[in-house]
Amino acid sequence: MSATATMQAGMGTATRRGETAVHCKGVTKHYGEGTSKVWALRGIDLEIGAGELTMLVGPSGCGKTTLISVVAGILDRDDGECTVFGRDFTRMSASEKTRFRGENVGFVFQQFNLLPTLTAAENVAVPLMILGKGRSAAVKQGAEMLEKVGLKDKLKSLPSQLSGGQQQRVAIARALVHEPKLIVCDEPTSALDHDTGHVIMRMLKNVALNESRSLVIVTHDARIFEFADKIAKMDDGRIKEVSNGVAEVARRNGGGGGGGAGH
Repeated sequence: MSATATMQAGMGTATRRGETAVHCKGVTKHYGEGTSKVWALRGIDLEIGAGELTMLVGPSGCGKTTLISVVAGILDRDDGECTVFGRDFTRMSASEKTRFRGENVGFVFQQFNLLPTLTAAENVAVPLMILGKGRSAAVKQGAEMLEKVGLKDKLKSLPSQLSGGQQQRVAIARALVHEPKLIVCDEPTSALDHDTGHVIMRMLKNVALNESRSLVIVTHDARIFEFADKIAKMDDGRIKEVSNGVAEVARRNGGGGGGGAGH
């Protein structure tokens, strides 16, 4: 990649609260062909602002994970528009896409995807080493991030020596360690008890509020809806409604409340 291309790959990521971080319009995505063709996304319209925590909710198979994979540049869309901090992954070369994603996107996978032969601190350090940071400094920074998620005593543990909840916290620390502008989480509290889940959500919410980062969280966990700025309800590859997080919690608790914006 040329010096100009390298510079451009990381440009446009400085955001202020209220600015658009993610813009999707008419996004479609299918899998398979012919009689086995299945539409995962059927025209998604979604705006996510800087400093905002958005939750995607809906039944299994409705397209939530596909949508966040398109937003994060892991999957290419079929049609429509999708930009992240003003940049379109489909207009980048493979190397530009890798660099942009490495600098600007943190992804918490539902299956964790931890490397089994690396310690917890080493796993968290991986994004930093990919970006060129020395191993020793990267592992030190990884250890500091693990302390923030309550795993100070597990720095040298292998994934096989950790519980499911502890592995999930390692995955979250790995997504946050390089200070990305966009953090995408697939069921980040699914393996956590109520109290630990709320600790993790408060930490994630704090990240968004302090640095104008944006969080997109796929979840079935109604216990954490209170942390959302807005909740986008999906079904059959479409966003059916976008509601205010506080209003959604009030509605579920029988208090009514407005704030919906139909799609």
